[in-house]
Amino acid sequence: MRIQPRRQILDIWRSVIRSSFQNGSWEWRGRDESNSISDAEQLLCLLYPATEVPALALDQPDIIAEDATKALERFGDPRTIPYRVIEVIEDYLRRNTVDGEPHFGGRGYLVTDGPEPSEEQLRLGLVESYSMSVSLCLAALGFLRLYKPPSRRPALVAKIGVLQTELSKRLTAALVGMLRSFVVNTVGIEEADRPVRAAMLAMVNQRDDPDQIVVSRLRDRLQRVRNRLLEDVRTGVTVDGDLEEESRLFEIGWGWGIVSNATAVDLDLDKCAFDEQPSICTVAGVAEARPYLYSTVLALDGINDLRSQRTLELNLLDDEQRRLTEALRIRFDLTQRYWSTIARFGEVWPLEDIPWRTSDGDESDYYSLLVSAVLVQDLETRQATDDDLNRAVVVFESLAQRGRITRRVTQDDPSVEMHVPGVRMRLGGSAELGPQLYWYARDFAPLLMKRCLQAAALSGNRDSRDRLMRLAKATLDHLMARRLESGDAAGLWDDPTPLFPHETRPAEKEPSWYLTERVIEALITAARTFEAEPLRSPGMRARAEEVLHEAEQLLNRLLLDSDIDDTSARSVRLAEIETKLNRAADILIERPATANALALETLRGLDELAVARDNAARSA
Repeated sequence: MRIQPRRQILDIWRSVIRSSFQNGSWEWRGRDESNSISDAEQLLCLLYPATEVPALALDQPDIIAEDATKALERFGDPRTIPYRVIEVIEDYLRRNTVDGEPHFGGRGYLVTDGPEPSEEQLRLGLVESYSMSVSLCLAALGFLRLYKPPSRRPALVAKIGVLQTELSKRLTAALVGMLRSFVVNTVGIEEADRPVRAAMLAMVNQRDDPDQIVVSRLRDRLQRVRNRLLEDVRTGVTVDGDLEEESRLFEIGWGWGIVSNATAVDLDLDKCAFDEQPSICTVAGVAEARPYLYSTVLALDGINDLRSQRTLELNLLDDEQRRLTEALRIRFDLTQRYWSTIARFGEVWPLEDIPWRTSDGDESDYYSLLVSAVLVQDLETRQATDDDLNRAVVVFESLAQRGRITRRVTQDDPSVEMHVPGVRMRLGGSAELGPQLYWYARDFAPLLMKRCLQAAALSGNRDSRDRLMRLAKATLDHLMARRLESGDAAGLWDDPTPLFPHETRPAEKEPSWYLTERVIEALITAARTFEAEPLRSPGMRARAEEVLHEAEQLLNRLLLDSDIDDTSARSVRLAEIETKLNRAADILIERPATANALALETLRGLDELAVARDNAARSA
């Protein structure tokens, strides 16, 4: 299937409104019990494309695209749509504020092996919620910044002001939560650390070198990261003093929530929307103090939205949020550099040794995809080389095969569990407050599509880019086959039954906002990829230059023989050819293939004129 972001996003919008907007009001319902994450995902399905894809903007009623208006006609006319969006944002904030403070719990997404989670566990903030809140608050603040309410509606103006304040509070709280969820985990040679140390060394030691040699090489490759952790990281994290011992291994990233050793964060109340310090600044963390790849990728995505050009241009952050963002940016850079170094350590990349094994000994193809996601983001931030991207293509293709995206499913296929029910992750430390909690990650397919598109946008190699785009299209085919087929939620995700026929489960009727929002993210990435200029082939540019040179020469010769006051069809044709030739010359560097095509058209036209001139001369 061809990836058509605009058409496919509009189809999703149509289904979102049909499913969510019932009897004139927005309903927070889906497959999982409503919670701060699911509610954000549901709203982002509408708001994210409207703020990230300019052609689908909804903040200017007079210029909302006609096809967007038609897709959202059940939501209202162009002048009503922005007000409806504001109402939904207001309702979201009201539902996810408890005792005057933003709430980041994951009720409905948290599972156990038996008893229901305790109320204390349901109140635990999750990095998933912090990251989603960052994306949602930035999207909503940007929407409200650009929307100009009618001057005759002062109540609406006042409401927007209140919403901006509440969104700013939630954004600040989410940033604090993300800061306090960052962790540096050091691993020594003590008896208790030996299993973790062995797992880490086994993953990076692809040539079975002696451990002391591998540790020495790792120390050299990661020295800059270690030094910056000791010097630059201050706010919201305790860096283990043992990090200074260079014989110790370490890993960095985000835990699943505020980690158990997180230090408090003090806000400057004169520079933010809070009147007093929110509890998230000081609440004791319970999350196991080690990085989770899943949470790390989510955090990096949220920070990417903070660093976006749109956030900067619209000036969406207050002074205190800028300070917190700078602290997160340091962690962003160090985390990407760390995992990119680990993924590409040695001549044989650990990333190529699928499946990836985490430091606690757990392994999965999904973890390989997560590490690949960090690598692609790092390559996007720095200058990617063709070799890096070519090797990443092979990894993505292998993951697509192993994940049954490009290979058929077999009887009792273990790969199915990666999609349904998903990769189960133990939330270490949660048992202190009740039964052991688990989280299921089910976004393998949309994550693969998103990262393939990101890598394709970076690639300067036509073959690698084509392979990545084919893989992204194959993944979209896989996802399209998993849409719900009936009911109000038809067209949304996820009903895996058609793709996994050997699994016995009833057909799904309610939407999974978790997966639907991930598909939206992938389509937005596709839109950004398609906005970029096509690859520039040096060979094609050389050919185009040769054609242009010949065409210029022939045109000049014909113009030399033409009367400047001539108004005949021949003269008009020469003017058209000259215009095309000038256009080809203008775009030669940016779009050499198009320039070559235009130049060839002019050559054909010039030849036809030359033949006509010769025939006329012979007739005379």
